[in-house]
Amino acid sequence: MDEARRDAAERATVAARESYGKLLAIIAARTRDIAAAEDALADAFAAAIAQWPQGGVPANPVGWLLTVARRSAGHASARRDTADRSAAVVRMLEEERNAAVADDYGDDRLKLMFACTHPAIAADAQAPLMLQTVLGLDAARIAASFLVAPASMGQRLVRAKRRIRDAGVAFAIPETHDIPGRLSAVLSAIYAAYGTAWDDVAAMDPRLAGLADEAIWLARLTVQLAPDQPEALGLLAMMLHCEARRAARRGGDGTFIALRDQDVALWSRAMIVEAEAALRTAARANAPGRFQTEAAIQSLHAQQRMTGERLHGPLARLYDMLARFAPTTGVLVARAVALAENGDRDAALLQLDAITGAEGYQPWWAARARILWLAGHEGAAREAGLRAAGLSSDPGIRRFLLAEGYRDGPR
Repeated sequence: MDEARRDAAERATVAARESYGKLLAIIAARTRDIAAAEDALADAFAAAIAQWPQGGVPANPVGWLLTVARRSAGHASARRDTADRSAAVVRMLEEERNAAVADDYGDDRLKLMFACTHPAIAADAQAPLMLQTVLGLDAARIAASFLVAPASMGQRLVRAKRRIRDAGVAFAIPETHDIPGRLSAVLSAIYAAYGTAWDDVAAMDPRLAGLADEAIWLARLTVQLAPDQPEALGLLAMMLHCEARRAARRGGDGTFIALRDQDVALWSRAMIVEAEAALRTAARANAPGRFQTEAAIQSLHAQQRMTGERLHGPLARLYDMLARFAPTTGVLVARAVALAENGDRDAALLQLDAITGAEGYQPWWAARARILWLAGHEGAAREAGLRAAGLSSDPGIRRFLLAEGYRDGPR
């Protein structure tokens, strides 16, 4: 393939990766059929890969993809439906707004997110469906985030899309009084998306490029829609605190750097200031919740690292509160570490051992290594660290664990 063809193919790939969820939201909001919208987009991307190398990359690649996908969706609907339906689709296709595609993204993506939270959709499918449709994650990646088998997750997503189509779920932002009741699933999906991007600390998966920024963008959009919802503000604050530290999480050789050893000069002060402002605004509602608590934990972590002050007691108490809001495996593991850092190593080990089904969960073994080392059990800590390294797919984290990085810091 010559250079022009390689460039065209690469541009098509980049457009697919960066615009998939946005384009899907636009098309699905008009067809009200997510599966059909996915098929239309697949046709558009296939056409781009076939045509762009010959005819050149269009000046507006995303607009080109939108037009082709709309045309494909219209053809499919015309084959399926009545003449009246076909006429409606033709009218839809006449909406040539390519130059203003970006203006569609916000409203249409929010409409799609809320369609995915409709009461007709099974609760355990709502957040995964948003991750696939709004952010373009595949079923395998989503399954890993929710600790579910990929085949089971795939079936769950197919059923949810069929339900949206068959029930005629409206793609619309709910009335103001209905938003709070459906906001939880939206926030959970954004949280899961950011967590997926955060786990890819080495940026090894090109499918996740830009996902953290997308999640933060969606969180900002949600706060604009529901500025009086403290949990939306809490989620935004939590993500901003974490994102502020991204540049400090890796050494020059790619090795993972624990929070306690990070260079705070590399942190984004602007993000930290914004996070603290959002957290203060949320606190005024006096309605604590999961995401506000997570944001408060990240705030204390940042304060502890920047000032050198030991805040293990307050952190342990916040993790206790978080475990009441969201007793997930990840939260329970983090709570055990916080308890150990606060000096109660035996109780921390008991808490860790009480978590069921975590033996194949890499963070559980990494936490065990840290807690055992703090408790003075160096041999057992080394064994746990080796087990954690074996379960990690990230070379930098493996190096950190094999070098016994969990030993750093005061005992």
